[in-house]
Amino acid sequence: MFAFIIFLAIVALLVFWVVGAYNRLVSLRNRFKNSFAQIDVQLKRRYDLIPNLVETAKGYMKHERETLEAVIAARNQAVTANAKAVGDPSDAAAVQQLSQAEKGLTASLGKLFALSEAYPDLKANQNMMQLTEELTGTENKISFSRQAYNDSVMQYNTSIEQFPGSILANMFGFKAGELLQATESPEERKAVKVSF
Repeated sequence: MFAFIIFLAIVALLVFWVVGAYNRLVSLRNRFKNSFAQIDVQLKRRYDLIPNLVETAKGYMKHERETLEAVIAARNQAVTANAKAVGDPSDAAAVQQLSQAEKGLTASLGKLFALSEAYPDLKANQNMMQLTEELTGTENKISFSRQAYNDSVMQYNTSIEQFPGSILANMFGFKAGELLQATESPEERKAVKVSF
């Protein structure tokens, strides 16, 4: 009888451990999905600012139609990629597609801002200055949200890769999350060379 009680106690401990470990994995997965939702909020704000920025620039940059259209096309591509990633942030392909679309959007916005330097009236436009300031603030919030997301994904991925969590992760189909990579190219990461 004593052996049977010990056996039941071991089984009960094992069941409690499995339930606790499973719930921890679910909690970590939900945390990283919530972190992605925070990025989504900031990206939507960014996507909403871009058409206003382009409309403001249109009045001054009549000969730069190609650049303005490229910004809108890149924005639309990023919106589509974001919608796929929001559907399932654990889908590595969708998150990578979003990273690539964001890279393209950042590059086209960079061209727009570089061209706007040639138009002093546009730079001095109150609406353009306000939109640029709002976009800069939003970019900073996106950066902080990405960092929080990557921290959450790292913690989740570590939990599903370590033993014994890896056994439960495989049994219950937990997939690793995809980290958001920096959007700049290797050339953009190089230090700026200054010469006098």
